[in-house]
Amino acid sequence: MIVRPLDHYTPEIANRVRELLIQLSRSGKDKGEIPEDWFSDIINSPWHDLLIAEEDGKILGIASVSVTMGPGIRKNAYLEDFVTDAEVRGKGVGTAIWNAYEAWAKEKGCKNLEFTCGHGREKSQEFYKNHGASVYDTNFFRKEV
Repeated sequence: MIVRPLDHYTPEIANRVRELLIQLSRSGKDKGEIPEDWFSDIINSPWHDLLIAEEDGKILGIASVSVTMGPGIRKNAYLEDFVTDAEVRGKGVGTAIWNAYEAWAKEKGCKNLEFTCGHGREKSQEFYKNHGASVYDTNFFRKEV
């Protein structure tokens, strides 16, 4: 198995990413096709990547990663949409992606890894704690624009 940043777009890759996001969704709902320009933006950005874990040509898991910057924090790495296929959970795919995320963050000069994990996702929270993360006391807000 290898974990690498996505470097090209195909409709097959887009479909597989979509399938994995459905597994990540609490409702299991399909939010629809992911536009090709989203993949292009990710591939062309120096501050964002889609890490993919694959074996024998099959994508087993993904993680969207970004650098966030501010004068007080400098650079931090933000993890979004981290998911492994249900068929391979517990088989080291998540750890491989996590390790790639850490290496990616170091390469970008980031100070911290940051991410959210919703209530009711105890297995995910346990995974993060087992990989050295701790809960940071804050509130996460969202406002649609």
